[in-house]
Amino acid sequence: MTRGYKHENTSIHLMLYHFIWIPKRRKKILIGKIKDRLKELINLKSRDISCEVVSLEVMPDHVHLFIKGNPQKSPNYIIGQIKGYTSRILRKEFKELLIIPSLWTRSYWVSTAGNVSQAVIRKYIEEQTNAKNK
Repeated sequence: MTRGYKHENTSIHLMLYHFIWIPKRRKKILIGKIKDRLKELINLKSRDISCEVVSLEVMPDHVHLFIKGNPQKSPNYIIGQIKGYTSRILRKEFKELLIIPSLWTRSYWVSTAGNVSQAVIRKYIEEQTNAKNK
């Protein structure tokens, strides 16, 4: 692996996603043992779906996850798997979470990141086009 890129049979890739999501009604419930267990579960599920947690921060009312994915799994699939799994396990282990109708809202925020900026990509494509037209 060079510069963070993963080499597989048919692709070389670096898929980095920054996710943010919140508990239902933005309740400040992600504290203490719930926070610790949530971190464990996110790491477990990430490995299970062939992703790698780069950085993770759990605040009382929201979660920041920076994760390395792969081209076979969409961001929607990744976050759906993580949110579904963590909700199911946490609500089973911490009965106090059953007072809200569901642990997570259906929404999330996601952005991509990588080693190359938009400007570098645009310049590279323009150079390819210019070279072709010569």
